[in-house]
Amino acid sequence: FHVSDLEVVDNSPLEVSSISGQTRPYVVPAALPAFVVGASYNATISTAGGNPASLAWSISSGSLPPGLLLVAGTIGGTPTSSAGSPYIFGITVTDTVSGYSSAEQQFALGITVSSLPDLTVVASHTGNFTQGQTGVTYTVDAINTGTAPTSGTVTVVDNLPAGMTATAMAGAGWNCTLATLTCTRGDALAAAAAWDGAVEPAETCSFDGTDLVVDALFGAGLARDIDGPAADLIARLNKWRRESGQHVVAVDMPSGIDGTTGAVRGVAVEADATVTFFRLKSGHLLLPGRLHCGALTCANIGIRAGVLADIAPDIFVNAPGFWLEALPFPKIEGHKYSRGHALVVCGGASFTGAARLAAAAALRAGAGLVTLASPRDAMAINAGALTSVMLREADDAAALAELLTDARKNVVALGPGLGVSEATREKVEIALKGGSSSRAFVLDADALTSFSDEPERLWQAIKAAPGPVVLTPHAGEFARLFDPKGRSPSGAPLSKLDKARAAARESGAVLLFKGPDTVVAAPDGRATILSYASPWLATAGSGDTLTGIIAGLLAQGMAPLAAASCGAWMHARAAAIFGPGLIAEDIAATLPAVWRELVDELG
Repeated sequence: FHVSDLEVVDNSPLEVSSISGQTRPYVVPAALPAFVVGASYNATISTAGGNPASLAWSISSGSLPPGLLLVAGTIGGTPTSSAGSPYIFGITVTDTVSGYSSAEQQFALGITVSSLPDLTVVASHTGNFTQGQTGVTYTVDAINTGTAPTSGTVTVVDNLPAGMTATAMAGAGWNCTLATLTCTRGDALAAAAAWDGAVEPAETCSFDGTDLVVDALFGAGLARDIDGPAADLIARLNKWRRESGQHVVAVDMPSGIDGTTGAVRGVAVEADATVTFFRLKSGHLLLPGRLHCGALTCANIGIRAGVLADIAPDIFVNAPGFWLEALPFPKIEGHKYSRGHALVVCGGASFTGAARLAAAAALRAGAGLVTLASPRDAMAINAGALTSVMLREADDAAALAELLTDARKNVVALGPGLGVSEATREKVEIALKGGSSSRAFVLDADALTSFSDEPERLWQAIKAAPGPVVLTPHAGEFARLFDPKGRSPSGAPLSKLDKARAAARESGAVLLFKGPDTVVAAPDGRATILSYASPWLATAGSGDTLTGIIAGLLAQGMAPLAAASCGAWMHARAAAIFGPGLIAEDIAATLPAVWRELVDELG
């Protein structure tokens, strides 16, 4: 094992005056003698301002996963530079077993802790890497804001990787204790062996006087309920966090959360922050798992993005990166008909507001034209409330069929305020029966509940429809139509994702399962999970507005999975922008601000 370079930065000219008795410039040439595992080495650092400090480091272990080497370094003394100026040191260790080009050999190992102002351990990287790759260089960086680097005490609770975490943090000047359950094999045993600091049994460890706990007991692959001493430990940790006001950072997944379903397996750690690796897991986004994660960070640990081709993922975070390239924008040569014509079907005079909310949202989402199909008894009410939305009479299913002979009406939205009745079932079936393959459909609310006693009748109509169908049930509507049974592969109850995918397969439609962790699933198994939602959306009419947004995107030719996912994201983003006091009308009114953000993102 070789130390290939040592760099000290203090915003002023620096040099390392000696390393093991040798004078070197501040960037040490790579041609140094091999260093011995377990031995310690010292360097004296001086700045141009004459503020000396000593630096010590040691090579902690050579028995970890290949190429993943840890450096335990300490800074002796207190830097005398002015408070607030950065004091940074970095140590790079190279495993020279195999040769890789230097262009791909740079990676930083560490974690970010923002709750303690005196010391922060940071991770940064350049390039793409494979975890544990021999021949790759790993760097540990620490930043001290000008105060003593050893302030703060950390207890690391570990069963798998915390031996590595504790080593890196101790190298940055933290006072660490490793509290561990029995480690008997594999990486857990190697990580524990690499740690030469304080160790105590996790079952009896005390959190008194602790500033931060790193939870690394169980990872995302947990496939059983936690019980016994581990469950008692987690309950005690949660109680300490609530009573002390101190913080918990989870590694990969808060212990006790099922990484696939987000379910609590018996008991789970309540973390303030979670640092996972390479890609998020569905358990980070699905409730209740997301509520246990706190602030979520996905760190690059060197796994090459190319492995995704082998994994072939079909679950995605619902964020602009999934659908932005498919998002329709007006073209200079376009006109209103080229942006699509949405038809929203309205209910009786007492229930007109829901359909008007959907119609207004379809316009704001970009449809070139929107028509409201209204019963005769609601025509006067709707006429007095509409301006940009057109109005046509359609008293029954036959009248609706006549309106739909106009092929330019390429999206039909049914359900908001339509009423639960046989008449609604007939309108849904008539709408789904005709039209070209370019006509899409959005079914929500009463268009779904009307089939609760005959769901197969709806599935047959959907599968016979000429174009794509999107269903948008909330939990109550979903329960009335679907009854997925069984358990997930991990043994936990079926997750919201499992249920949505099963329902999409059964119905033949793209299904948007509403909620704070909205899932959109296609019949072929692809799915998205919304990574955030606003609590201000819990207001009457917000779901009707979502129906209209999706209809407006479909009218412009967006594919159904992308349109439903984008619609859910825009809906949540508008609520986040508007914030407190939101009512349903504000969602459509705030969509221009959402559009401006997306236009800016595309540049």
